[in-house]
Formats: sequence, C-alpha cells, structure tokens
Amino acid sequence: MRKPFFKAVVAGMASVAMIAGMSACGRSANNADSDSDAVKTIDSSKATGDLTIWAMGNEGDLLGDFVKGFEKENPDVKVTAIPWSSAHDKLQTAIAAGNGPDLAQMGTTWMADFSNSFSTVPDNLDMSDFSDGSRATGQVDGKQLGVPWYIDTRVLYYRTDIAEMAGWNKAPKTWNELKQMAKDMQKVDGVKYGMNLNPSGTDAFLGTLPFSYSAGASLTNKEQTKWTFEDTGIKKGLNFTTSLYKDGVANVNADVSSGADIANFVSGDTPMMLQGPTAVSQINELGGDGFESKYATVVLPSMDESSGPATSFVGGCDLVTFKDSKNKQSAWKFIQWASKPEVQAEWYKKSSDLPASQKAWDDDALSGNDKLSAFGDQLKNTMAPPALSTWAQVSSAADRILEQMNKGQVTVDEGLKNLQSEADSIGTGN
Repeated sequence: MRKPFFKAVVAGMASVAMIAGMSACGRSANNADSDSDAVKTIDSSKATGDLTIWAMGNEGDLLGDFVKGFEKENPDVKVTAIPWSSAHDKLQTAIAAGNGPDLAQMGTTWMADFSNSFSTVPDNLDMSDFSDGSRATGQVDGKQLGVPWYIDTRVLYYRTDIAEMAGWNKAPKTWNELKQMAKDMQKVDGVKYGMNLNPSGTDAFLGTLPFSYSAGASLTNKEQTKWTFEDTGIKKGLNFTTSLYKDGVANVNADVSSGADIANFVSGDTPMMLQGPTAVSQINELGGDGFESKYATVVLPSMDESSGPATSFVGGCDLVTFKDSKNKQSAWKFIQWASKPEVQAEWYKKSSDLPASQKAWDDDALSGNDKLSAFGDQLKNTMAPPALSTWAQVSSAADRILEQMNKGQVTVDEGLKNLQSEADSIGTGN
C-alpha cells in the first residue's frame, strides 16, 4: 500500500507491543464490525478519562505538546499522543489485535482501508465550516466517518520575474493562456521548459486530476460501483496535459525525484509548476534571501473563458474515532475541539498544516501571507479522490498508463480504454 500523497510517514516509534501497552486495554477485535455504543450526540460535559491518540510524522511529534490546550479546557482528561512509523501496517495489526487507539489521524487515501473500524460522526458535530471537498475526504459509502483536520491541495506556482521578461504581468486565467505563457517563458535565457508536470512515477496521474476535474470529470459513477476513466472530462484534461509534452513545453523525461521540481523552479530551468503548500518554505529556503519576491502562487486556471473556476484535488488528514474505543465521548469532544477555527489556526502556526476550517483562514497568520492566500481561495473548489479501498491499485495502473500516453506510445483514447479495462478487473471494492 502506498503512503498518502499529502505526507510521507517519517516519525520513528517503538514496537507494536509498546503501542498496545500505552493504549486503552480490554478492547475486542470481534467488535470490529459493530458499533452498538456509537455516540449519536456529543454531550456538553467536560471530557474525562484516558484518551489515546495516534498521529504520524511531524504531527505526532508536535501533538503531544499541543493537546495541553485541550487538557486545560478538560482538566479530568489525560491525552497520550503517539507518533509511529510504518503507519499503515502497525494500525492494521493493532486493530486486528484489539489494541487500537481511541482516535487517530487518518490519511484521506486510507479512509476506505480501515472504514469498518471507524465510528460514525455524531449528528451534532458541526461540519458547516468545512468545504464540500474537505467533508468528502471523510466519507465512505455515504457515511461521514472522518472530520477534516488539515488539508492539502494544488495551486499554480510561477516565477513572476521570468514571466515579466516574457511579457506577462498577470497570472494565466485559462488553459490556453497557461500554455502560451509557458511557451513565452521558454524564450527567456536560462529557461528550458515552461511548465513542470510529473510525466511518470507515483501519483503522476493524481497530478493531472485538477485538469480533469476542471473539465467536469468524475472517476466513478455516482454509486461508486464502477470506474469511469473514459469520461469526457478526463479525456479533455489529458488531451491538454499530454499536449504540453508533445509541444515540448514540458519535459517528458523530467526528474521526478523528491525536490527536483523545486530545484528547477528556483534555478529558473522550469519556472511554472503545480504544487502544494509545503513548497513555499522549501522554495524560500533554497532560493535564499529575497527570493520570495520572485514568484507567486495563484488559483489554477479555468478550462476556458466560459467554464467555471478550476477544481483542484484535495487531500490531507481526517480525525477518526474507533468503534473499539472505550471513551468515545471524550474522543469526539477532542475532535470537536480540534475542529474549532481558532484551534486550527493555532495548529497551523505550530505545524504549518493548512486548516480545513474555512473561518480559520481569517487569522492574520494565513490571510496576511500572500503565498498562502491562493490555497484558501482554491479550497473553495476542490474534489477528493474516490474513498475506495482499491484506489491505490487503480492509481498505480493509471500512473503507468499515463507515462505511456505522455511519451506518445499510446493515444489518450487508447490509454484510457486500457486503464478502464484494468480498473474494471480491479473493481471498486464495493
């Protein structure tokens, strides 16, 4: 199973035996498919008892100190936050053994994998502050099982200094403008390619989804029982992205290793790319003093003048509570607390994770950052990849076939026909 696209799991942790020792005891794996004591309504009392949270990577390292804010409001609760490595396998093992946590950080691409172990979100947990796309990341089979914690999406990064030399003093608004701007920037000394898109490798297909989504694509039927890769919107999106390689605007043999696109952006070799929020700090660090004034982030360009705003994909992490938890009320109270705009804004300041809460973006730390404001605007128009247990398999097949399309080994129509056939064989898991 591949790691979620939004975050690499990097934190170290002790063995599963240590996890079990620190988790609540007496949980039965036999209860995995039932939720007889599910919380329908979060009551107004303070949280009490022991509460175990699993978090990964940077979040796991930081959460232990951050939960003191929750403990201050709920003095009779004790929160244990535990980071771990090899997250997917350890979580799988712990659930099977009945040693899972009360709640956990859950990658949006893992929601379907463990959905049978999650408790449904209580009716009175207010999720109106989250966008439709963010809420959808926590939905599996029509049930709201996760609550958005932080998000990741893609916007357009471009070198304003190079764009100006190419005769552009504004961001591209449509696909045609994007392509023309890329071609014009190639005429500037030192620029080799106008635009970077990963032509191959893990999640290359995911990187094309903003174009397909913006063209009205859906990867499955409404019931999520069938893949729909021959969708007209997907064809439109891929016809555009493959044309970038065909016309030499993008490098079909580009280095897709981690950080290569950042290095090429800073050097000016390739002055435009689609990237997420973590690229801001990476670019500023690599570029050094004053480089921040040489680039901009903007919402993605629309398909054409008559189409609506562009739609990017959305990922990130949800917070979930487990059916096996013996302290569900306190677990949901923690998630309710973590969903508050002011708490999400504070979490951003500590972790640099972008808030899922739309109101949190009013905080000066976010609204006053010209590099991040585009992400807040883009979040109003996002779609989540399908929350299906077979998505990782299908996405891997899509990465491989996309490379063939990008290199001209198959046409877009042929490639999507082949992908549809493979996806039908894999199924949706429903």
